[in-house]
Amino acid sequence: MTTATWNLPAQQPRGADGTGKGAAAAQGLDVISLGRRVRHLRKGAGLTLEDLGAAIGAAPSQLSLIENGKREPKLGMLQKLAGALKVSIDELLGAEPPSRRAALEIELERYQRGPLYETLGLPKIRIGSRLPMDVLESLVGLQHELERRLDEQVATPEEARRANGELRAMMRRRNNYFSELEAEALKVLKSVGHTTGPLSQHVIADIAGHLGFTLHHVGDLPHSTRSVTDLKNRRIYLTQGQRSDHDPRSVLLQALGHYVLGHETPANYGEFLAQRVATNYFAAALLLPEQATVDFLQKAKSAKEIAVEDIRDAFAVSYETAAHRFTNLATEHLGIATHFQKTHQSGIIYKAYENDGIVFPQDHTGAIEGQPACKHWTSRAVFDVEDKFSAYNQYTDTPTGTFWCTARTERSAGGEFSLSVGVPYAHVKWFRGRDTTERSKSTCPDEGCCKRPPQDLADDWSGFAWPSARAHSHLLAAMPPGAFPGVDETEVYSFLQAHSVR
Repeated sequence: MTTATWNLPAQQPRGADGTGKGAAAAQGLDVISLGRRVRHLRKGAGLTLEDLGAAIGAAPSQLSLIENGKREPKLGMLQKLAGALKVSIDELLGAEPPSRRAALEIELERYQRGPLYETLGLPKIRIGSRLPMDVLESLVGLQHELERRLDEQVATPEEARRANGELRAMMRRRNNYFSELEAEALKVLKSVGHTTGPLSQHVIADIAGHLGFTLHHVGDLPHSTRSVTDLKNRRIYLTQGQRSDHDPRSVLLQALGHYVLGHETPANYGEFLAQRVATNYFAAALLLPEQATVDFLQKAKSAKEIAVEDIRDAFAVSYETAAHRFTNLATEHLGIATHFQKTHQSGIIYKAYENDGIVFPQDHTGAIEGQPACKHWTSRAVFDVEDKFSAYNQYTDTPTGTFWCTARTERSAGGEFSLSVGVPYAHVKWFRGRDTTERSKSTCPDEGCCKRPPQDLADDWSGFAWPSARAHSHLLAAMPPGAFPGVDETEVYSFLQAHSVR
């Protein structure tokens, strides 16, 4: 048994171009902390912005942006700053704030840039030397108390959303690429001699056999499970039926993934979620092997014909799996920053990932799931397209730039969903569908974009409408108890007892 346990390992962020170059990528740079440290050292040396600028050949305005944490300095600039301030690079990039005041300034600046502060709609406070210390203490204290009270009101589902937000932040830092999971998948594929092409049920059965498991399709699988692994007798139980929402190959590969990756019973929901993400990644890395998929994508990029549906067809996987796999490999191997969305027909985001600068709606915990997507985004516009067989492509102008997205809709037991993959305008040249004339504009999170009714409608109907809302009861319910949320352990143990090898 391989023990490649996946514990959300930290890894230095790579550059936006996927190369890993640049000061921030190399050092995991915290621009807010760096800025306060530069200011502290500059003032300690008795230098003005003009003095320091003259010493390193930079404009005072440029240094001001760095000190305020609004610009990321390149490595050459860091070296010049360290020399002029007579400190080492390590001292300049020190983790600890240089003073109590600097620590408070950094904390307040982070609060003001966070999603919670954005939801308050308050003007941002200019943080400078003229801001009295007691006012600074009070502002940070108020933020602490606000977060504490919000946390007290947080129900168990909110805790799950917080764990999800933390996991996504880690995925963004690593550009959704995990070399250790790729390595484990490659070992398994080599063990059965598979290198490229669709992964057949026969090859998957060989993988299970190589790992020492036998497969058993049964008609009485516990209703709360997709598979059950009997580690005592080395059996994996799967349903006899074809559940439309899940590729049976993925279900089996995920079950094997828990074993290969050395997972133990999760201690909390965060661990459960991390294990689920890791096994999903592992299964995708088997269905779409890294080298074969990268070769396919690089050829498509050279021809300027990248298309998610081509990845889907070449490896015989679902569109959603192909889209996810693209996000794993696009930045690492192609230098393309990207984002992904799975959005319900009601407009609610179910899954999302980004490392390309697009701003998804989020709550104060940083959670995106459960938030409504802008009505002008491709992920919403695709529902109104008559042609359901072709990909829908659209450019969308947003406050953070123009993005090109391609999307399709799929039906499942939970309703109709859109699956969309997008890139910044600078990368659209590599994709089929870039010649679309469809264009939209979004100003979200501005309320006037799509959340506030047009004035003429509001004038006619405000105060005269009383809709009966369709309650999303699952959003109010507590997370199911147990190490594996939603799974009835008594039912599972009884099932295993009934099927146990005697």
